[in-house]
Amino acid sequence: MISKFIDAHVHLNTLSAEKMEKMMEYNSGFLSINTNIPFFDEIEEQEKIILKLQKKYPGRIKYFTTFNFKKWGTSEFVDDAINQIKRGIDNGAVGVKIWKDVGFDYHHEDGSFVMIDDPVFDPIFDFIQKNKIMLIGHQGEPRNCWLPLDEMTVDSDRNYFKDHPEYHMFLQKQYPSYEDQMQARDNMLEKFPEITYVGLHLFSMEWSIKEVAARLEAYPNTLTDVAERVCHLQLQAKDNWEAVRNFCIKYQDRIIYGTDVIDDGNTPADEIAGRFENLWQFHYDFFATAKTLSAPEFQGDFKGLDLPKDVVEKIFYTNAKETYGFSDF
Repeated sequence: MISKFIDAHVHLNTLSAEKMEKMMEYNSGFLSINTNIPFFDEIEEQEKIILKLQKKYPGRIKYFTTFNFKKWGTSEFVDDAINQIKRGIDNGAVGVKIWKDVGFDYHHEDGSFVMIDDPVFDPIFDFIQKNKIMLIGHQGEPRNCWLPLDEMTVDSDRNYFKDHPEYHMFLQKQYPSYEDQMQARDNMLEKFPEITYVGLHLFSMEWSIKEVAARLEAYPNTLTDVAERVCHLQLQAKDNWEAVRNFCIKYQDRIIYGTDVIDDGNTPADEIAGRFENLWQFHYDFFATAKTLSAPEFQGDFKGLDLPKDVVEKIFYTNAKETYGFSDF
């Protein structure tokens, strides 16, 4: 591994020490992202945990706030969302996240889905833009979610949607299409071009580095992270190694490393720490070495990208440090 790095996409929802000890062992830091996920603790509880961890490990942890939709459908929704954002920023959050529940879970009175470019959110994004607050977003799902099982590109998606057909959008024709989700996100970026936006999970366009590159070109105030989507880069590298390597070099200042490991107390703390370590080492080998590798998500070997040392340092450390405001450690 490099001498220091930042795992810039995690969900630290417990105070367990094991993962933090692993962080210190690897001279690393965490960006923890509070999210309006139904099976997570309330946003305020997520924040309390992060503030405690920040106090114990100064300089090593940053976090993003978010807002819930408890007042959705009322005249108070917008003001309530903005007040939640203000509270999080006042408590030290470096920005705000908007999650994929927009586009899946909320509806107009006529039953139609509310998308991220809906005018109802304009005052919120206008507040974010005017106050120069960073926005990170997870919109839609991997494109595999809208494909038949036999057309999915990685086994992890195929097995999951086979076991959970209720979340398999190919079967749920009443939901917005993948293209609708991506277009709505792009529309939002066009309406608010001054927002610094990090398109999480390779902009949810993990299947095509060309599509990710197109967004980075079209929206100059954007970056992306690779959290939970490294296997899709590996799959593309199996067939077109040079293209993936060139993509990482060309956009070396706009790609941020993260794992998306969730520590919510449902997995033993030592297993969480071990998962961090395994992913860090495996992902480093992919980006930084020329080793022949294999991944559990698909069949076949691929070669590590063997990126220049300075590019690896940017992806694993410098970009997160500068984007999210970490002090040097």
